[in-house]
Amino acid sequence: MTSDQKFVDFVLDQIYYPGEVIAKKMFGEYGVYADGKIFALICDNRLFIKPTEGGRKFIGNPVEAPPYPGAKNSFLIEDKREDRDWLSELVRISVKELPEPKPKKKKK
Repeated sequence: MTSDQKFVDFVLDQIYYPGEVIAKKMFGEYGVYADGKIFALICDNRLFIKPTEGGRKFIGNPVEAPPYPGAKNSFLIEDKREDRDWLSELVRISVKELPEPKPKKKKK
């Protein structure tokens, strides 16, 4: 099953972040980026946030699951998706801890 645009738009609308937050379609699912850093995946209309120590402390006892078969576990966000303040704070904490994206290699 692939995620639908309505769900993606809902998730993006829930996130208050001082920079740009966008979703890019990837193989029928979506990667969610803040200021160029991928911090989440939307797969099968479910939101997965990349795990960080700060995010783990903020959530307390996160539910972890792989977003797709063979993937590493991420934080599965279900119960708190509609809490804009909570979700936005989790995004800010997570993005702050994630590494900067690697520079793209120039094509020859």
